[in-house]
Amino acid sequence: MARTIDPGTREAVLERIRFYRDLGLTEFYRRPVDASMHHVLPDLSASEPDVSNTPGLASETGEFIPQRDSQEDPPIPPRKPISIPPKIASVVPSADRASALQLIRDEIGDCTRCALHSGRNKLVFGDGSPSARLMFVGEGPGADEDAQGLPFVGKAGQLLNNMIAAMGLKREEVYIANVVKCRPPGNRTPEPDEANTCTPFLFRQIDVVRPQVLVALGATAATYLLGQRQPLAGLRGRVHAFRGMHLIVTYHPAYLLRDPRQKKEAWADLQIAMRELGLKSPAKA
Repeated sequence: MARTIDPGTREAVLERIRFYRDLGLTEFYRRPVDASMHHVLPDLSASEPDVSNTPGLASETGEFIPQRDSQEDPPIPPRKPISIPPKIASVVPSADRASALQLIRDEIGDCTRCALHSGRNKLVFGDGSPSARLMFVGEGPGADEDAQGLPFVGKAGQLLNNMIAAMGLKREEVYIANVVKCRPPGNRTPEPDEANTCTPFLFRQIDVVRPQVLVALGATAATYLLGQRQPLAGLRGRVHAFRGMHLIVTYHPAYLLRDPRQKKEAWADLQIAMRELGLKSPAKA
């Protein structure tokens, strides 16, 4: 019989999963069992059920191994690979970049390429300067972004604005986009097929803007930009070569709202970006 959990417990579990996901802990492995441990089990013969008429198999030691119900625990489907990014496009002159981005937006149209479109209010393409030297890539739109059609306009967006200002820049001087352009239900992590459907357009946006520095906000953005799944801790603190640009990985602003203690670490990442851009911290008032 399937067990159900109360909504409060379920939300607590989901929040903990989101916490680990934002840390970059997206893979969990089962530790192999030492074969010798099979021979140190307590004697349960007095309470063993009669399985003589139960379908099953006998192991080499004569122990009974019940067959699983074919309707229980279906096999976990294999994880879909990350799509290979498209070839780097030709350089677009600065004066033509706004129109080049609009052509990409027009090609996306009223997108129905993946299941995310069914719950979408507004498609969130991107925002900012087409000639930005600095670009941020997040995971996907949230409720506020879905309502307004702009990336990072909710609480996480307000924090990102503060981060940009701390670097001595204005939001309109940078470019902001996401891995997926439609809000995933309940703000869940995009599924591989959803992300793989959207990222070709993201790469085209990146090639048009061609920033000097690209900042991946969170594990999902880092995964689909770099094409590899690694814990965030192993990707932070250094500069990655990316399509002729410099890519830096840091925490997603939504994660920083949940754990403000990591803001100092995120600021250290942004200082790496500032060094690459030749920026100095603005004088404090």
